Amino acid sequence: MSEPSIFPPYPHRHLLGIQNLSPVDLNLLLDRADAAVALSRQPEKKTSTLRGRTQINLFYEASTRTQSSFELAGKRLGADVMNMSVASSSVKKGETLIDTAMTLNAMRPDILIIRHAMAGAAALLAQKVGCSVVNAGDGAHEHPTQALLDALTIRRAKGDLSRLTIAICGDVLHSRVARSNILLLNTLGARVRVIAPSTLLPTGIHEMSVEVFNRMEEGLRGVDVVMMLRLQRERMAGAFVPSVREYFHLFGLDTRKLALAKEGALVMHPGPMNRGVEIASEIADGPQSVIQEQVEMGVAVRMAVMEALLDPRKSGGRA
Repeated sequence: MSEPSIFPPYPHRHLLGIQNLSPVDLNLLLDRADAAVALSRQPEKKTSTLRGRTQINLFYEASTRTQSSFELAGKRLGADVMNMSVASSSVKKGETLIDTAMTLNAMRPDILIIRHAMAGAAALLAQKVGCSVVNAGDGAHEHPTQALLDALTIRRAKGDLSRLTIAICGDVLHSRVARSNILLLNTLGARVRVIAPSTLLPTGIHEMSVEVFNRMEEGLRGVDVVMMLRLQRERMAGAFVPSVREYFHLFGLDTRKLALAKEGALVMHPGPMNRGVEIASEIADGPQSVIQEQVEMGVAVRMAVMEALLDPRKSGGRA
């Protein structure tokens, strides 16, 4: 990680989503992240790779896990990191995202990390600033670094993703994590299944190169990885599920349902978990769970992304 020149230059200026990335792009980021894992496990974790560079974290939605991960990643790379408290900022006084972008651009940051409730917010910001932009989640659209850290977790445990069958289960409709994972896993050749009640499946899901199931008992048979999703009740305007108890009975991951997957199948969850809603505690804390590994991989992936985007060998680059 201290020798970024061992990796080919990353060709993009921003990370706004997974959709436009090639297998080569994705594997380059994953290879960089693998090196960052090794660095993070050393007693001396800090490098000077981004010394003198400024990183601004602009989070319009609360996310302790993602924001702290980006902050720690920036600091481990030696960047100057500023967390912008949107709740107490001029946004409360009616300042628009474009106003904020212009203000921040005048401060000449090198990289902006943005999370926003509006799909497309990161792309809009990227058009208005002169620095690199990383999408840390925009509405129900995409969450690219989460998909990358999930892929890294799987790759380190199971090897080549193209040999694997991966089930994404739960609230697919409201999940930017699901969308980014479907795009990434398909690009890297995995076989992807989605399992959800019909009320929690987005329009057009059958066109996303996935197998769709409405019963866990059918969809989990023989899978290598079970990726559970959080039931996002805060995004639900109507009655998408009859009750939490009923949801867990039908779609929550418990010992009985997990037994249908392959022996040694990985259990994943992007967090924060609703125990007893999407996943039983004995599964979340059990031997097949790699949920804590996902947290560790999150820091490594975000280090890799920022280092790749700010590689000094690059001049410009496409979006």
